Amino acid sequence: MANRPETIEWIGDTDGYLCLIDQTLLPVELTRIDCRDAETVWEAIKMLRVRGAPAIGIAASYGVVVGMQTVDDSDRAAFDDRFAEVADYLATSRPTAVNLFWALDRLRKLVADNSSLSAADMRAKLLDEAKAIHAEDREMCHSIGRFGAGLLENVSGVLTHCNAGGLATAEYGTALSVFFTAQDQGHNLHVFVDETRPLLQGARLTAWELMQRDIKATLICDSMAAQVMREGKVQAVVTGADRIAANGDSANKIGTYSIAVLAKAHGIPFYIAAPSSTFDLAIDSGDEIPIEQRAAIEITNGFGKQTAPDGVEVYNPAFDVTPAKYIAAIITENGVIDPVTKENVVAMIG
Repeated sequence: MANRPETIEWIGDTDGYLCLIDQTLLPVELTRIDCRDAETVWEAIKMLRVRGAPAIGIAASYGVVVGMQTVDDSDRAAFDDRFAEVADYLATSRPTAVNLFWALDRLRKLVADNSSLSAADMRAKLLDEAKAIHAEDREMCHSIGRFGAGLLENVSGVLTHCNAGGLATAEYGTALSVFFTAQDQGHNLHVFVDETRPLLQGARLTAWELMQRDIKATLICDSMAAQVMREGKVQAVVTGADRIAANGDSANKIGTYSIAVLAKAHGIPFYIAAPSSTFDLAIDSGDEIPIEQRAAIEITNGFGKQTAPDGVEVYNPAFDVTPAKYIAAIITENGVIDPVTKENVVAMIG
């Protein structure tokens, strides 16, 4: 991992640009995208070139900075108008990942609290804040890993779904940070990786990241998870999350709910690993979490090959919600929420 470029990187000063790994091309091709305007950042988020709730929040923060580069530094009123336009525009890129809105709201507050600054000074302050969001996420990932690794001391095999590693965050990831940290501590796990239909983030991204770290990884189809559990190959499940309600209900990539139910049926603990920025305490339960609907072509013509008849009706939600009752614990940078109740969530996060 140390030999590959960072998932998200800011190049230069306030007139610089955002550089991203195009994750749609992995694992076959490692290509970087230079984002020099808000429209390119929006497209990268929308089209999953950058994905994972924390990474989306970081990218959007830098997206605001590049979006403000067209403003006359002598006109603060024009700056404020343009800032509102750029922040509102970037907020339309993905509806489910709460980190996107959290990061943009943090920048909105910064602008509102510094109304006396010049446009030039405000642009510099926005870049400093975006860099702070980036650095804080990196430290949060390491803290999540330290808390989570302790839960796996007597575990040899684990299962994960989708991608919650360095490609989804600033560095170590959330779910994968638990595995990476365990490895750092001398505990080598065998990780079973769900391919994660229909866009195969597990196969394309998670398996690739684990192999970069020389962690033993076995790729399975999503439908094989129950059999792997039945055979006793895994003793825990760890996934990330894109939004967590006040009661602990957690939205994550489609298929996560199924894995949680299967884990419960087999007596296997199911853990969520996520930073505090992924919690949305304004939402009481998972029933209120908006679920993104994606294009039918992702299922009917996955990766350019038609696998369904013309005209077939398609339902393609990108996420599902795992009720708190199926979650053994939520691992955060502040500690482990166990049991997962509204009272414990608010005490840890609120």
